[in-house]
Amino acid sequence: MRRPAVHHGNRHGRSEEARQAVLEAADDLLVEKGFAGLTVEGIAMRAGVAKQTIYRWWPSKTEILIEAFVDDAAQYLTPPDTGDLAADLRRHLARIADFLTKTDAGAVFRALAGQAQHDPAVADRLRADHLTHQRDRDSRPFRQAIARGDLPADTDIDFAVEQLVSPLYYRVLITGEPVPRKYTNHLVTQYLSQT
Repeated sequence: MRRPAVHHGNRHGRSEEARQAVLEAADDLLVEKGFAGLTVEGIAMRAGVAKQTIYRWWPSKTEILIEAFVDDAAQYLTPPDTGDLAADLRRHLARIADFLTKTDAGAVFRALAGQAQHDPAVADRLRADHLTHQRDRDSRPFRQAIARGDLPADTDIDFAVEQLVSPLYYRVLITGEPVPRKYTNHLVTQYLSQT
């Protein structure tokens, strides 16, 4: 039997402890119950905060999920910089694949991507709060390689990111095929063979 949640309320303002409890509760419950089964009431109960507290900070469960996902992505999806473009790209693509397919945050992203198909506000928030920042992170290995002289200065970074990252999202969101290391490594090999 689950222990009652510890109360995280803060009548003097939004505490980081309560914020983290809400974000973690939202992630966990989405995985357990799916998007349709996720409720603000359930999140509040799991996090140990009042429902009114949640509504004071977030207008909807979708907003909670977006914030949780954006935080997770920023921590997990920052590419390495070892000075070796091939190694950095292989490691980065593998982390994206794992993040999207094996983590609670990946489940949140898949739910939000589905919701964005019929909710323009969710689509706009995902683009503004996540995709723009993630595209910048995905571009870093190429910018670093250009700065080192490992890639030509006129390298089309946007196209390179699309070549390497888009197939991962396509498999995760469209075909449902697995995204193993062999596949992500093959994408890197193919890209580097054309440069």
